[in-house]
Amino acid sequence: QVQLAESGGGSVQAGGSLRISCVVRGDISGYCMAWYRQAPGKEREKVARILASGTQSFYTDAVKGRFTISRDNDKRTGYLQMNTLKPEDSAVYYCAVGVGTTCLNTRQITYWGQGTQVDVSS
Repeated sequence: QVQLAESGGGSVQAGGSLRISCVVRGDISGYCMAWYRQAPGKEREKVARILASGTQSFYTDAVKGRFTISRDNDKRTGYLQMNTLKPEDSAVYYCAVGVGTTCLNTRQITYWGQGTQVDVSS
């Protein structure tokens, strides 16, 4: 049984920062990690992904320069540091893991977390 436990969401004013975390519980290895988000009435979109080695990361244009994805493989934990937050960043943020893939798209995702709410007020 594999579970992804997200934490760290909350409410913040525009311009502020939040860090959300995702702990991977279960017997898996060699997995990429990604963060997706979904705002009300919108499709789920990929925000960032990081390869299993942690040496390469990728971002959607809307968050480049503001968000940083990272991971601590010893702790089996992934992070999304979000700076200079904007109201349009408000969404439920989902942690995702792909076993033996690069997390390029949803077809490469093996497990999903339950999501954590991020609200940014203007």
